[in-house]
Formats: sequence, C-alpha cells, structure tokens
Amino acid sequence: MFSFTFAFAQKEVKIEGTVLEEGSNIPLEYATVVIKTKNDDKIITGGITDTEGKFKINVPVGNYEIYVEYISYKTKSYPDQNISKNTDLGVIKLAMDVASLDEVMVVAERTTVEIRLDKKIYSVGKDLTVRGGTVSDVLDNVPSVAVDVEGNVSLRGQDNVRILINGKPSGLVGLNSTEALRQLPAESIEKVEVITSPSARYDSEGTAGILNIILKRSKIQGFNGAITTNVGYDPSAGVSGNINYRTGDVNIFNTTGYSYREVPGNSYTNTTYKSTGNITEETREFDRVRKGLNTNLGVEWYINDSASLTTSILYRDSDNESNTTNEFLQFDSNYNLIGENLRFDPEVQTDKTIQYSTNFTKNFDKSGHKLTFDFQYEISTEDKNSLVTVDGLTSEMVETLEDQSKILLQGDYVLPLGENAQFELGYRGNFNNQSTDYTVEILDEDTNDFIVDTDLSNLLNYKEYINAVYSQYGSKHGKFSYLLGLRLENTQVTIDQPTSGDFKKKNYTGLFPTVNLNYELSEDESLTLGYSRRLRRARSWFINPFPSRSSVTSIFQGNPDLDPSYSGTFDLGYITRFGKFNFNSSAYYQHATDVFNFVSFDTGETVEVNGEDVPVIQRTPINLSSEDRYGFEFTLSYRASNKFNTSANFNVFKSKSEGVDPNGVDLGSENTSWFARLNTKYTLPGNIEWQTSMFYRGPSEDAQNKREGVFSTNLAFSKDVFNEKASIAFTVSDLFNSRKRTMETNTATFFSTSEFQWRKRSFNLSFTYRFNQQKKRERSRQNGNGEEMEFEG
Repeated sequence: MFSFTFAFAQKEVKIEGTVLEEGSNIPLEYATVVIKTKNDDKIITGGITDTEGKFKINVPVGNYEIYVEYISYKTKSYPDQNISKNTDLGVIKLAMDVASLDEVMVVAERTTVEIRLDKKIYSVGKDLTVRGGTVSDVLDNVPSVAVDVEGNVSLRGQDNVRILINGKPSGLVGLNSTEALRQLPAESIEKVEVITSPSARYDSEGTAGILNIILKRSKIQGFNGAITTNVGYDPSAGVSGNINYRTGDVNIFNTTGYSYREVPGNSYTNTTYKSTGNITEETREFDRVRKGLNTNLGVEWYINDSASLTTSILYRDSDNESNTTNEFLQFDSNYNLIGENLRFDPEVQTDKTIQYSTNFTKNFDKSGHKLTFDFQYEISTEDKNSLVTVDGLTSEMVETLEDQSKILLQGDYVLPLGENAQFELGYRGNFNNQSTDYTVEILDEDTNDFIVDTDLSNLLNYKEYINAVYSQYGSKHGKFSYLLGLRLENTQVTIDQPTSGDFKKKNYTGLFPTVNLNYELSEDESLTLGYSRRLRRARSWFINPFPSRSSVTSIFQGNPDLDPSYSGTFDLGYITRFGKFNFNSSAYYQHATDVFNFVSFDTGETVEVNGEDVPVIQRTPINLSSEDRYGFEFTLSYRASNKFNTSANFNVFKSKSEGVDPNGVDLGSENTSWFARLNTKYTLPGNIEWQTSMFYRGPSEDAQNKREGVFSTNLAFSKDVFNEKASIAFTVSDLFNSRKRTMETNTATFFSTSEFQWRKRSFNLSFTYRFNQQKKRERSRQNGNGEEMEFEG
C-alpha cells in the first residue's frame, strides 16, 4: 500500500531511465517501474515507460529498492539505492525469461501474436474490421478459426470448440453461446488464445480444442480506461467501456457494454419428395432486434507482496425479438400449386445471468512457485415466448423456460524444480444443473381455447457433475522443452423427463494424457509436437427427446442415448522467420470414436396444409462409429514497411467417417474442404489506416449434405484524433452481401436445396476515447540486418 507518512515539505527528486529489450535494443513500452522502501518493503510509487521506453518518477529523498518489470521478461532489480538527488539509471536492458515453460519462442511483436508450448495468443487490438463489432466478429478474424453464417464457431474446420473467458467457463457466454458471442462488444477483448493441443490443466471437453478469450484489465496506477460508442446500419448502436482505478494495494476494474442492433436475415428451402414428386417451397424472412447489457465489476486486493485476492460480479441482461415470416407453398409433380399458408412467429426472448467469482493467489519466494484457488457461482435464465399465427389466425402458443446454475471449484499448485523445470498439481469440479420447460399450446377451433399438446410439450431436468484431478511436469534442456500431463476426469449425468417418466443416468471416467514438445532449431526456427486426448459431451438439447420445431414441417428432436465422443489428436508444428516474412504452420491428425452426426429423415407423419398432407422431416443427432481427420494449415505474414503489411491463413482438412443410422442406412462419407483468409493493412495519406479482410470457405459434404463455398469481405478505415487519445473507425461487414450458406440434402425419401443468410451487409461508425492511456503502438522485432519483423494474426 502507498505510504502517505512523508511530510509535504520533504524534498522530492527524480528517478529516470530507458528500458530496452536485450539484444534488439527495441524500446519496451508499458514496462512497469516499482519503487519500494528498503526497510519495510512497502510500495511507495511507480510508473510505466512511454513509447520510447523512457520513464520519469518523482520520489521523496530516501533509501529504496527499484524493480523494472515487463511480462515474460526477467525483472531487473536495484536493491539498495540511496536517492538524495536526481538519479538517471541509464539504459536498462531486460532479457527474455527463457526459463518460463509456458513460453518457448516469441516470433513477433508482442501486440499481435505469441507462440507458446501449448497455444497461440492473438492480440486483436489493432484489427480495424471489428471496431464496434462483437466477440463473434473478433473470432471470425482469428487464424484457424471460422464462424459460419449461423454464428457457429469452428476451429480448423471442426465445431466442437470449448469457449472460455479468462480461462474459465463464464456467464458472459450464457446458455446460448452463439447468441451471447454476437452481443458482447469486441472492445472488451484484449486477446484470444487458440489452444489446439491443450495441456492437462484444461478441461477435456472440446475435441477441436479451446478458445480462451482474455478480457481487458489494466494494473496501471491511478485512473485509466477507454470508452467506445458506435452507430450503424442496418440500425445498430452501442456504447462500451473499460476502466481501472488502482491505488496502493487495491485495483478496481469494470467492463460494461450496451448494444442495440437490428439483424435482418432470410432463408429459402425447396424440397422434392421422391415417392410422390410433390414439391414444397418455404421462404422465411427474419426481422430480429438484439438488445444487450453486460457488466463485470471486480476488486483486486494485493494482501501483501506475495498474495492477492480478486472478487468480481458479472451481470448480463439481453432482450431479443425475432419476427419470422414463413411462406409455405406446395406443388404437385407438374408444379401446380395445391396448397399454401403464411406462418408468422413473433418470438420474444429474455436472458439474464449473474456470476460471482473469487480468486486467491499465493506466490512463494521462488519465482513461479504459487498456489491458486478459484470459486465461481453462476445462475442463468432464458425465457422464450411466441404467439404463432397461420394465415392471419392465431394457431398456437410456444413457451420455453430455461434455468441453469453452475458451480466451479478449482485449486492449482505449481512447484518449480531447479531453474528449468516445474511440477503442477490441481483439482477442478464443475457442477451444472439445468431445467428446460417446453410448452406448446394449440388453439382448439371448437372451443377457441388453447390446449396443451402433450406430444410436443416437455419438462427436462438435466444434471452434469464433473470432477477432475490433474498433474503435469515440464522441463527445458538446452534447445528442447517438454510438458507432460495426465488428467483423470469423472462425469455423472442425470436425464430426468417428468413428462414421460423417463429417467436415465450416465457415469463415465476417463484418462486424458497430454504431451507438448518443442525443439528450437535456431533463434528463428522451431519445431513443436503435441498430443492430447479429448472428449465431446452431448449438450442438454442434443439429448432432449421431445421435438422443437422451426416450422410445422421441420422439427428437431434430441437423442437421450447419445454417448460421449472420444478423440486423440497429434499436431506437428513448424515456425520460422526469414527476412520480412514470418511462417507458422501445422499438420494434424485426429481419430475419434462415437462421433456426433446430424441426420435428416422423413418421419412418416404428415401435417395438413389447405387440405393436403405434407410429410414432416426430422433432424436428430446420432453416434457414428468413427471418424479420421487430416489437416494442414499455415499463416504467412509479410511486412513491407511501417505503412503496409499483410498476412494469409490457409487451412485444408479431410475427414473420413464410418457408421450407419438406426435404420441401417450407411452414413459413411469422405470430405475434403478448406478455408483461406487474407488480411491487408495500409496507411493512406493523412495517417488514415485502411484494412481489408477477405475470407473464403470451400465447399464440403457428408453422407446427406453438400455445401457450397462461402465468400465474404470486410473493409475498415481508421483515423487517430486528439493527439492519439481517440480514434474514429468506419467498417463495412460483408461488403458484397455474399455471406450465405447454400446446400443440398439428399436422402432416400426427399431431395432439398436451401439458402440461408443470417445477416445482410452492414455499416458501422465507431469512436473510441482513451483517458490516461496511450495508444498501444506496434513494436516490431528486428533481425541482424535491422529489418523489421512482425507477425500479423
């Protein structure tokens, strides 16, 4: 805590210096200088370096200990300094902390990407195309990651991705992660960790890997922060901000955002039934309104120099409206119109989440020796209500009430062994209780009353309790580093269906080994090899056997007999720098058992539309026997000058699956697909930054579906104003309005084509103002020839 016992009349002197990176002599902006009293080890004051690595700090005359720190660099200390006059410490050079096992090699400047033993860390602060956007927009610009037109996130072409906030499950994601990610402001994110070979410290959930979203939090002394406002079309508006106030041993932080956006979309489906030749056409128009408020308020208390306690409360509240107009047409085999109706579904949805978190960290005398405890409690509700009309007449009421409570307990102990090794031991418990009350009431034309449809209505009580213990050991020997881990995880699932009387329990235990290896071929070249065993659990709506429907002829029904899917993944990576280029590549192989696959089939049931019977199509998940995936990806970046840099990311993957559906139909298939992303940034006259981001996902297919490729382009311009204290940005999302999913579905009983567009082209204008903060400038590394090196993610 700051000491205020000095007399006002006591003479003050100045301490100054310049902090550089050892070897490259690059200035280290935002390096921290801490000044403590020599006798009682109390923090007197401190400061940070500017863009040139310089600092100037006023202190009273006295004896001090001075520490100069920068994340992932070795701390420089001046243990006994008698400061009686203005003192210049001169040039202070900080060396990389190569003994840190998590960090193997930093291939570029620290504000873009870091390569570590088990992850890649991408900073998103300089990505202009997401200004005023959402977390979903941010993820869609991260290499290896793709977000489809429905908002589903995939990693290297696989959709079973575990999404964490600050390393833990979070209420910011809520019950519906896809919808929540579309509402969180992009400005709240500091960086995204892409973890394709997770260590034993992480949950085993997520066969594709983990995306860990790190929110902004500053520890700079005093009051600082930033606020962003934005307006756009289709109509949207929002305001978000992050602030910090640190005084002495207390740091108070808050991130808050409110957004309003209208999201128009559309879809079209044409289905031909093979037995009759009849044809149906469904055209849907979506008029959605998304309103969301989220805030995270926390206090970090530095109890002493070695211990801290952080508590926070998160609140998320969103109100959504979705007005869906569904025009249904039925034709005979000669394309003569034989039936039609117009269905209007005005759904209102409210989501609320409150989450309480506590973290205690104890650092021991030896660097890296620490003990941490985490507790997290979360409650969420999601309510949906709609009053459906058909041909202008009210026909049914649909209500979905979801309640969820989660408890997280975790303890972790890290013990360094010598200078280049460490041992870690931990426990983690996740306890999830969820209930879903789904009610459909049909209007009785005789009595004009709504009657509950017991065939559609259902109550599901779902419990999932996970207990895990894990251990890992890592070491570094010369150019070789390794991290070996083992996780033992037990899962207990209870599926209770009071409506039907069905009750089922599942209990399974698994061992999940992890191996991460790294060999530094040279200062600019590195090889990595990773292996991890993972699993995919069925979500509650995957196993709910009562149908929910998007239309009278199309339903989704869960499968309570779904088993978890297990996979083992090998990942071989190569990283190098040459000239002004940076190259990061990876080849991977995965074998999975009991993989999930969604199948569509004719139920044999019909609904009457204008006197004509129309078949009902059902979509449901099943377990296939196995799947093998092969893939290769690379990211290549080139920085021509301070004004121009570009990067390209390419990912190609092939999957081969085997298995049959419950009716004995062979669902085995082979599919090769790919996606590519190109980002280019150029500084125009007047210091206006121009960024273009282009993305293409190639065609793909499985046993029943063929999907066409999807292309989209985002455009952004940004200009700093008010002496770089503020920025104005203009962005265009989906410039050519081409982000659409087009696919064909072919089964034994029907053939259909469809097109879906979640959101049309949109425009956004944002303004960001920073107070008591400097804009984080790019800091590039240099090779021996003095050429600038940067890796753009």
